[in-house]
This record gives sequence, C-alpha cells and structure tokens, in this order.
Amino acid sequence: MHVIPSICTFCGVGCGIGLRVQDGRVIGVEPQPGHPVSQGQLCSKGWSSSFAIDPANRLTDPLIKEHGRFRRASWDEALGRVAEAFRTVLDEAGPQGVGVISCARASNEDNYAAQKFARAVLGTHNIDHCARICHSPSVAGLARTLGSGAMTNSIADIDQAELILVIGADVTENHAMIGARMLRAQARGATLIVVDPRRTRLARLADIHLQLRLGSNIALLNGLLQIILANGWENHAFLAARCEDIEPLRQHLAGLSVEQSSALTGIAVAELEQVAYLYSHAKTAFTAYGMGITQFQSGTNNVIAVSNLALACGQVGRAGTGINPLRGQNNVQGACDMGCLPDVYPGYQDIADAAVRAKFAAAWDTPPPAHPGLTSLGMTKAALAGELRALLIMGEELVLTDPDQGHVARALAALDFLVVVELTLTETAKFADVVLPAASFAEKHGTFTNCERRVQRVRQAIAPPGTARCDWQILGELAARMGHPGMAWADAEALFDEMAGLTPIYSGMTYAELDRQHGLQWPCDVAHPHGSPVLHAQSFPLGRGRLLPVTQVEPDECPDAEYPFAFTTHRLHFHYGGGSMTRKSPLLERETPAALLFMHPADGAALGLRDQQAVAVRSRRGYLETRVHLTDDVPRGTLAMPYHFREAPCNRLTNSAQDPISKMPELKACAVAVEPLAVGERPRIQAIAEEVSPDASL
Repeated sequence: MHVIPSICTFCGVGCGIGLRVQDGRVIGVEPQPGHPVSQGQLCSKGWSSSFAIDPANRLTDPLIKEHGRFRRASWDEALGRVAEAFRTVLDEAGPQGVGVISCARASNEDNYAAQKFARAVLGTHNIDHCARICHSPSVAGLARTLGSGAMTNSIADIDQAELILVIGADVTENHAMIGARMLRAQARGATLIVVDPRRTRLARLADIHLQLRLGSNIALLNGLLQIILANGWENHAFLAARCEDIEPLRQHLAGLSVEQSSALTGIAVAELEQVAYLYSHAKTAFTAYGMGITQFQSGTNNVIAVSNLALACGQVGRAGTGINPLRGQNNVQGACDMGCLPDVYPGYQDIADAAVRAKFAAAWDTPPPAHPGLTSLGMTKAALAGELRALLIMGEELVLTDPDQGHVARALAALDFLVVVELTLTETAKFADVVLPAASFAEKHGTFTNCERRVQRVRQAIAPPGTARCDWQILGELAARMGHPGMAWADAEALFDEMAGLTPIYSGMTYAELDRQHGLQWPCDVAHPHGSPVLHAQSFPLGRGRLLPVTQVEPDECPDAEYPFAFTTHRLHFHYGGGSMTRKSPLLERETPAALLFMHPADGAALGLRDQQAVAVRSRRGYLETRVHLTDDVPRGTLAMPYHFREAPCNRLTNSAQDPISKMPELKACAVAVEPLAVGERPRIQAIAEEVSPDASL
C-alpha cells in the first residue's frame, strides 16, 4: 500500500487527504498531516471519499441511446455522434443554438477546457455552471461594492477573530472543518454570533443566535447598520480613507427605526442593539455567509447589505476580518476563476472589453463569439422555446439541484441532442443521447481552488475504470473532430500553463510552485509571488469601497391560505449535493438513509402528525411524498428539507423566480401545503426520468 496526496472533492474547504492505494484501487483515505487548511483532520464525508470513486456502478464505456435504451459504444462512434450533432445544430441555428454546462467538482484544467470549447470551438458564450445557483450573487454583489467577488480572507483568519458572525450558513454541517475552527476560536474567547431561521447545531452552540424570519436578511442587516450609524459606532477613519461617501446610505437608513427592524425580522430590539454594538466594537470581526444569503431573488442585494455592514465598521482588509462567502462545492471557486460564466473569460476578464476579446482571439486563433451568453437557467428557458437545441453537460446534476424539477426535465427532453460527461448514470445523464465516462479526481492530475482562493494540486493515484477519460481529454478530442486542433494538450500541466499565461490572477503559479507552497492563494503574480492570504489590505479593485443603499424584498412566494407553510432547503452533515457520491458510502447512508421534512412539533400537532409519519408536500410546481421529522430546529410555520435524495427531490417544489442581477433562483423560499398520509403508509417514490440501466440492452 502507498499513499498519494490529494484534496478532498466534497465541499469548498479544500482539506488535504491522502489516498491509500493498493492493487490499483483506492482502499481508504487519511488526513494530510500539517495541511494548512484541515490541520490533519477530516469530516465524515472526507473520510468516505473512497466510496465516491469506487469502480462499482461507474461508467466505463461510452453509451449511446437508441429507442429509449442505452447500449455501449466505442469512443470513435460516440465522439463522432456528438461532433455530428453539434455541427448540424451550428449549421442550422448558429452558435446561439448550442451550450455547455461545466462542473464545480471537476478540476480547473477541465473547466478551462470547457469554456474554451464553448468559445473557441462552438463560438458561443453559452457557458455556465452551478455557481449560478449558489454564489453568483456573491460575484455580482461584491463586484459592485469591492470590485472582487471572492472570499477576502483566509480560513486561518478565524483564529485571529475577536468576533465571528455567520449569516445563512450551516457551517458545522456543510463546511465541517471551518465549523470546528470557529468552535475552537469560541473556546479561546471569540464571540460567536449566528444569524439563521433554523436552529442549526452551530446556532445552538453560539453565544447569540438571531433566529430571523425567513427571507428578512436585508431588513436585519439594514437594522444593525441603522443602529450603528445612529449611535456613531461606525469606523470613521476607515470610511474616510477607504470608501466612497456613506451619506446616501445614511439617509436611506435614517427613516428606519429599530422597532421596524424588529417587526420585520422577528428579532427583539435588545438583541439587535447588542449585536450591533458587539460587531462595531470588535477589533477583528470575521464575517462568513452561505446560501441562506444568496439563494433569494434579492440575493445580490443581500450580499451588498453584508458588505455595507463590514465596510461601515472597517472589518475588511486585515487579518481576522473580511467578507467571506463559504463555497459549497470543492471547485466552484475554480470554475468561476476559469471563466465558466457567460459574461467573463478566465480570471473575470470581461467579455465586453474589446482588448480582452482581442487577447483571447489571438491566443486561441479564432474570432470571439459575437453574441452575449446565456446563464444555465437561461439555457433551460431557451431549450423549452426551441432556441437552444444541443447541450453538453459536464458533471452537473441539473435534475436534482436546479429549481422547479419538472421545468428542468421538460427542457432537457426538448433538446435535439444532449451529451453528458459523468462518473455514473445520474438522473440528468438518463436524459442524454450520448453519455461519456469521465475520470474522477483520483484518476487524473490537476488543481482545485478552495473557497479561500487557494489553488492546490490533485494527483493521479489510480487508472480510470474501463476506457473513462479526463474531461479535458474528451473535450480536446471532440474539438479536433470539429476542426479545432488547439485543445490537444500533452498533459494537464501544459493546459494549466496555457491558462496561467492568459489569467493574470494565476500568472505566478506553476505545478512546481504549488507543490512547494502547499498551494497558493490568488492573486499570485509578479507583485504577489507567494500569493495573497488577505485581499484589499491597501485598496479595493474599485479604488474606494462602495456603500450602496438596498431595501428589503420579500420572497416571491409567501404562505397563504392554500399553501400555508414557508418552505426552505438545506443540507445534511452526512450527505452532499445530489447524493451521487455520498450515497455510495454505506457508512454515510446508514446515518441518514432517507429524505425528511423538518417541521416544528406544534405544527405537527396541529396536523395530527406523528414523528416519521408519511406526508405529502405540494407547491404550485410539484408534489412529493416523504416522512416528517418533528423538531424545534425550525420555527413554527417554516418547513425545511434537504435536497440529497432522488426518491423525494425537494427541487420539485422550489421556485425559479430569479434575482434580476445574478439570475439566482429563489431556492431558499417558497410556499407549500402538507397533507398527512395514513399512519403506516410508506412514501411513494415518483420517478424523475425513465429508469434505464447502463446494461439494459447488453
């Protein structure tokens, strides 16, 4: 047995793992001692990484669907089929008729190849990935206030914080190593404040839990800032030196009273005043937030409200402070960095900038796309309208994670052609015309970028199963078949070097330097050869920080007589994403084997429900059956449900109303009704797509 160093492929923390390899298989995982992020620890998901990539149930050969059933095919036939389909659509509909969805779990190298394939081969900016439905408001909101949408500080800065403010993030469940670090900081004397509608585990352990009404984030943040300004607790020196005029925001908040904030949020006046005082007077306040801020139709303005609070109190640009969005997937930061967004090239270089377009056109020896790109939800809408006709999806489980599942399923079915690159036959892959088997992170070389902007190496430990290939190799071969040989890289390092040469924030990075430094945090360039643990120490990319007035916006759909409960989504400690990786682990599946609807006991009593009783849940978009779990983790009138379970996919219920700026769907809030099923009755499983086995016709 030998151990290959790598990086965990679950959440965005970026923990160091060692893959234990014996006889050509990964037989276990161990923590990397001395790793700067995980410090020799792993959460339960990290310990179970070997199950996620086990050869059992993995795709090993290309599959082609004929007469509704899949058959195995050679790579030559499968790639030929894909190239022909894309050429046909390009000839008939042009570049706006095709699109690519890349993957936040794939490597930087894979994602760079995906956006290059879209832009240089297909000639379209129709490239997006799941950041659209997690942290696109962070990119949009912080770009407006600071000029950069990434986490401003390092995870290790938690150790230097006098106060830790967590807003809309279930940290111990979703980012366990960060949650553990926060609790250690609290034990050393830091004040821990959690803002969340649910009573999460971290909220129960916090010094203060503000259990605000679902969707009242801006009302709360505006209220805290109004108290700070009314008492003169803002950081006058920081505002004068580093920010634009605060007066428009001050005037915007002047008419707001603490009593109004209390009424809008459900938080007592004394608690609001206490938190405002503690945050504004802390020497170092580390602010972290998650999708409880971003996944609203007001997501971008929610992020701006967080930024306003931090800027007004001078809690940016120093160790132990910062505005820190906690990324949900292992490489969602990297996929954004690589330009897998419709409006930017790698490194957030604006597609609207003529100099940027000329730079990439020269480097790739092809003219830039002529039209603006579509977001992932925009592509769904275009598919239903018959305008988007061919789509390549690389590792994303849209059917389980995008809002309004029926809408997504109809859009995929409406496509002329769908190709999916995947590890297993997911619910999304079942809609495909061609499925191509991909190599996992343990079967290739590359890099991941974690939530603190740390770029780290992953290394090939074993061979891919069967004939599976790296995503960038698949895209390179497909590009060559379509007449573009410029994606035939010799190896992953050559691809990384091309990307770094075109991406200023990565320009100082090489594989050798990443190995020597245990990863590097961007920007890493001539001015920052050893990376940048803290952003904005001297100035902001905008020059001076902007404090922008924002107003409370209620969720698009609020409870009423027909749908009396507010409904929100969340994750569980033992599962991840659509469950395609964690549910392969018997250890994790044993902990939470089935979907649950979390309901307050008083609401359960009013409906005559027993704990674990089967219930039907209905929204204006869909219906599902599950079991109810009675708990005071949720307040009265609010229900919560995890989205890991294909048997009861909660995104069948969720609302696709969008933030007008970032196009983020409102996954965190909608209205539902609940009906008891007979005692002893089991929840009925409703199939998403036709159940098709890879070996169905073999």
